Amino acid sequence: MKTATLLAERLRSHRLTAPAKTVADAAHHMLAVQSQDFTAGRWALALRTRGELRMRDVDRAFDAGDIVRAWPMRGTLHTLPARDLGWVLSVTAARQRQQAAGRHRDLGIDDDMVALAVRALTPALHDGGRTRAEVFEILEGVGIDPTGQRGLHLLFVLTIDGLICQGPVVARDGVTREQRFVLVDDHIREHAHPDDPLAELFVRYITGHGPAGVADFAWWSGLTLGQSREAAERAAGRVDEVADGLFAAPERPRRAAGAASVIALGAFDEYYLSYADRTTVCAPEHLATVGPGKNGMVRATLVEQGRVIGCWMHATASRGVPPEYFTAPADADAAMAALARFERFTES
Repeated sequence: MKTATLLAERLRSHRLTAPAKTVADAAHHMLAVQSQDFTAGRWALALRTRGELRMRDVDRAFDAGDIVRAWPMRGTLHTLPARDLGWVLSVTAARQRQQAAGRHRDLGIDDDMVALAVRALTPALHDGGRTRAEVFEILEGVGIDPTGQRGLHLLFVLTIDGLICQGPVVARDGVTREQRFVLVDDHIREHAHPDDPLAELFVRYITGHGPAGVADFAWWSGLTLGQSREAAERAAGRVDEVADGLFAAPERPRRAAGAASVIALGAFDEYYLSYADRTTVCAPEHLATVGPGKNGMVRATLVEQGRVIGCWMHATASRGVPPEYFTAPADADAAMAALARFERFTES
């Protein structure tokens, strides 16, 4: 497959040139959007939804219970449809436990500590949930020291065990904001139950990210290559092999008329990050600049016709700080318009 065709197809699959009708629709299409940077995760959904959304529009989808934030894969926070959380964890939780086991031993997190945390938090979260700080206070009250990332890792364990997730957004001034941890049984109204969750995970990845291959799915899902090959085999007939080793959904969204040629992607965006080989979208000499680097960060990028042409910063976009271009944009006005759209997104 020619690179230009591959990029155009991925832009459509990511809903970047074929936006969904609503935030909930965009989340369903993507299944999981990386969101350890909460602003970037909400911006990723806004970019994939029709119209000029504000941050409050995405927050309303969290408040309504349509979407939640959790650790569904790779020990990394993602936003996903609330109804899909349970079955996704049924596929990925065991692998995440295995990968985190050493760190949890170092932190003293064992079955007894987890059981104590469950007993302390379950009654406290019934009434609308609690912020992370409030959760940590409860843990301290029963003798669990949440410092040194112990509290955060306990929240991770309780999430992949299916007890809690992050739901409603706390109403505060500013861009960052935070969410309340809520009980899954209280907050999530309905749960999807696909016949074959492993195959479903592969199909949904390809739908939102294709054309892509098994190695890409393995990176994104955190599953082993063996598990990923099995997922692809079990999904046969539900995806099309469009090139050697590359799969795409049989039906793909139609490109919107007048789709922007330049897109300002936020930090950790799926379009850049969710593939084993990122040189398709970014020149090899710029990969280290974009990330992930030693600090684990993946910078916000400007993408023109599917290729990364530079980096920008969320914090300075509204202050007129120019982006760091790797390649001069063919359409400078389109680049500035892409950044201006982010500025409007963050307006109250």
